[in-house]
Amino acid sequence: MTMTNTLLILLLLIVIFALLFLLFFYSKRNKRLAKKTTISPTYVSFLKEQEFNPDISTDNWDLHKLRLDIFRRSQYKGLTFFVSSENRIYYLSEEGDKVYC
Repeated sequence: MTMTNTLLILLLLIVIFALLFLLFFYSKRNKRLAKKTTISPTYVSFLKEQEFNPDISTDNWDLHKLRLDIFRRSQYKGLTFFVSSENRIYYLSEEGDKVYC
């Protein structure tokens, strides 16, 4: 009788350890898969779209300066800036006057 109880307890421990091992392995596998799944391609394409479209407003000063260099115009915080033929930066006021920065 004690032999069967010992074997039963041993069998139960083996099953518990096997389940814990499988659970650990499954959790590690899911973490690896989660790391591979990223949202960054969408974000990168959005940044590329902003970089190559000066009519999209940005709050990024460096991107604004880059677009001014490339396109000679860029929207920054909702206001469109231009580069004149004398390489001076300006925007148009509500009355249509050039306001140089």
